[in-house]
Amino acid sequence: MILSVNGLKFTYRSREVLKGINLQARCHEIITILGPNGAGKTTLLKCVNAMLRPQEGTVFISGEDTVAMDKIEIAKKIGYVSQRGEASRITVFDAVLLGRYPYLGWKVSEQDLKITNAIIDRLHLGPFSLRYINELSGGELQKVRIARALVQDPALLLLDEPTSNLDLKNQMEILGLIKAIANSHNVAVLMTLHDINTALRYSDRLLFIKDGLIAADLKPPQVTEDIIRKVYDVPVRIQWYEDHPVVIPLEKETNKYGTSF
Repeated sequence: MILSVNGLKFTYRSREVLKGINLQARCHEIITILGPNGAGKTTLLKCVNAMLRPQEGTVFISGEDTVAMDKIEIAKKIGYVSQRGEASRITVFDAVLLGRYPYLGWKVSEQDLKITNAIIDRLHLGPFSLRYINELSGGELQKVRIARALVQDPALLLLDEPTSNLDLKNQMEILGLIKAIANSHNVAVLMTLHDINTALRYSDRLLFIKDGLIAADLKPPQVTEDIIRKVYDVPVRIQWYEDHPVVIPLEKETNKYGTSF
């Protein structure tokens, strides 16, 4: 088991954001966290990555309690790609190489360079390696940020809205890349998304969170209309297209504010 979260609780300014989360993730598995705004999705990722310290509960990575690990040890186990990325004046190669910082000694080793070059080639970033990242498109920059996380050689890859602000083509390319990474690397992937249909297509499991609690933990074919309604307070229909469930919002019902949707 790569990730084991047990009884996780986190309170921010007297508001209980997470109320007792239990979660496990295995190698090669993609788990997508879904839920309305403010449900605690990003907070959960930050607690797993020890960026936030929960008031209760434990997080184990490859059998190790993150409380007993320092930042360098955590960085060797967990690669984290946040929702917002920088666009500083640094080349693609150097930006990816920075992901090796948990392993760097007095100088960059041949092994560090070899791993960095291998990941750059794997993500087809070679033609951009000497370009500055503030000159890249959104999709190219997101690949660089994923590459930087991968050179850490993590057991767990955390992705917060990896397709945010990307067009449809780049969304599909990034998610296809994430799926290929999960299949070919010894890594588990835990990510947040807003688009349910995208999550249904690219995930092995869906973790629905509402009001700080897990409302459902399901494989895509197990998702029901009632679950979607419960979590999002929106009526939907689920239809199947080419072996994939598709969620279709309905418009003929009235919500609690008296407006149609």
